[in-house]
Amino acid sequence: MGRLTEIRCAVIGYGMGKFHAEEIERTDGMRLVAICDVNPKRLEQAENDFPKAKTYQRVEELLTDGDFDLAVIVTPHNSHAPLTLKFLKAGKHVVVEKPMCITVKEATAMIETAKQKGLMLTVYHNRHWDGDFMAIREVVESGIIGEIFHVEMFGGGYYQPGYQWRSEKSASGGLFYDWGAHYLWWLLQLIPHPIESVVGSFHKLKWHDVTNEDHVQAFIRFANGAVADVQFSTIASAGKPRWFILGTEGAIVDRWEGKFSLYFFVNGVRAETQVPYKQSRWFEFYRNVANHLLRGEELAIKPEQARRVIAIMEYAERSAKQGGKALALPYEQS
Repeated sequence: MGRLTEIRCAVIGYGMGKFHAEEIERTDGMRLVAICDVNPKRLEQAENDFPKAKTYQRVEELLTDGDFDLAVIVTPHNSHAPLTLKFLKAGKHVVVEKPMCITVKEATAMIETAKQKGLMLTVYHNRHWDGDFMAIREVVESGIIGEIFHVEMFGGGYYQPGYQWRSEKSASGGLFYDWGAHYLWWLLQLIPHPIESVVGSFHKLKWHDVTNEDHVQAFIRFANGAVADVQFSTIASAGKPRWFILGTEGAIVDRWEGKFSLYFFVNGVRAETQVPYKQSRWFEFYRNVANHLLRGEELAIKPEQARRVIAIMEYAERSAKQGGKALALPYEQS
């Protein structure tokens, strides 16, 4: 395809899609031209919020007009793969909300179709630019804590999940597919090594009026020997730090309080300091997409990287169903 001079964008799903529409309108080189949602009330709100954009209630109607370059998919998780494939096959670039999809098979079909069509596919991992994560990554990359060999990550608490599609496994993919998509993306940025194996543990013990699991865990072993233990829970009566990172020369403990604790050594004496979070820069996602399509800038969030996140979540559940067997992941090379 020829290089674009302006990116005409269509947002599919106007719940969280409103945030995407606002970000698009703030990004040089991008223009919101269409919004699609099955809910008439949300479409009415979209028309009030963005009167210059055309509105559609059906994807087929949007594709029939086809007067756009980029589809932004902001719909329930189980619809990500089929909608992405539909738009790619129609010749449209695609941004799809995280998680990318539910299974590695879906992710691979999405990636291969984009390559065959010569189109951009990326996943909205905007929290790549979270201020807390950027501060942690900067410290890790400085070398002050040495090489990471052990990570623990935790999210959740003790609460009834609520009655919404995110609590229904058939639509959401399960408990892991919510914040797990963020946590695992962060983890894979800090430990850039192939994954050797994943062991999963899944519990369904308390909230039987919804279908998501109550507690999920993935124990990840990397090819360099580093390990990570990632847990999410709705039945945890006591919490843990969000990050507990051990390196050969120090450690990081973060409780999501605007700063994190950094432990390191000075002349053999252990020191401790508090490191404040940076300012989040979520706008960098669409800035990068625009520069990629308009000027050839390297894509920051590559779909192959996002597929690794999906693989961990999918294979952790497979492992749990096999009694905690350690499983190798597809597309990982040691």
